[in-house]
Amino acid sequence: MSITPKRKILFSATILLVVILFSICKGSTAIPFLALFTKENQQILYLRLARIILGIFVGAGLGVCGVVLQAILRNPLAEPYLLGTSSGAGLGAVVAIMLGIGGAYLPFVAFAGALLSIILVYNLAREGSKIPVQSLILSGVIVAMALSGIILFLISISTNEALHGMMWWLLGSLQIFELKLIFVVATIVILGITLVFVLSQDLNAISIGEEEAIHLGIETETIKKLLFLITSLITGALVSVSGMIGFVGLIVPHMMRLIVGPNHKVLVPATCLAAAAFLVLCDTVSRSLLPPMEIPIGVITSLIGAPIFIILLKRRQGVK
Repeated sequence: MSITPKRKILFSATILLVVILFSICKGSTAIPFLALFTKENQQILYLRLARIILGIFVGAGLGVCGVVLQAILRNPLAEPYLLGTSSGAGLGAVVAIMLGIGGAYLPFVAFAGALLSIILVYNLAREGSKIPVQSLILSGVIVAMALSGIILFLISISTNEALHGMMWWLLGSLQIFELKLIFVVATIVILGITLVFVLSQDLNAISIGEEEAIHLGIETETIKKLLFLITSLITGALVSVSGMIGFVGLIVPHMMRLIVGPNHKVLVPATCLAAAAFLVLCDTVSRSLLPPMEIPIGVITSLIGAPIFIILLKRRQGVK
């Protein structure tokens, strides 16, 4: 008896709930669940819940962006940072610190950098009123490499001690002390994922082939531009508060596609839940593996994601 798509989504939701409960209790110091609600542990509970909530939205956003980009670019290696958005956000943050801008303003400056990189990639790839897939990928890779080079150059010539923390942030972190920022990110992610789900049938058609989609009456260029804008805005918002966290938008969509199939009506919510669980779990590992030191979460996702991706790639190639 085959498992229905609804049950697969419910199973993903259950895994997320289990990971949340595990993450609340685990950290540099393990605390029993009920003990977290005592007066002396209230601050710890608050900080852990804030990280978990942010991790849920960051993971869900990155995962769904990966699903969308792999569909509209018809490239299994596509992921949220392919188009230079994260590098733009990182450059904005580095420049802000060098200019003495920090604190609550830093994420907004990083977000502005992401938006500028979106505009740059879009204009480089545009040919008239169309955006060819290959030109988009090539433009994104070139812009990402160029902006990453500028980031390293600025850090290498700067004597600003704050940039040491900046490098740690660029590798990924869910440390956040502003609930307003979580609210802003959550709003962008929820709206973005909702729009993607509404367009899931169009994604099904485009992922098969643009000619087939056009025959079905879908305005592929308009849909691609809209989805490109949605994923770029989500990624920019996420990078502005969590830094550069790779592999989530690459491997989770692959794994969920194997489990629930290619139908985006099911794939989008399943990936949303699975990616959230994956990132919250990785964050738990990052802050509990070598206490009291915290490992950048981007390092953990890379160490876990790279072997998984190699396995998936070999499986796809039929190598046993």
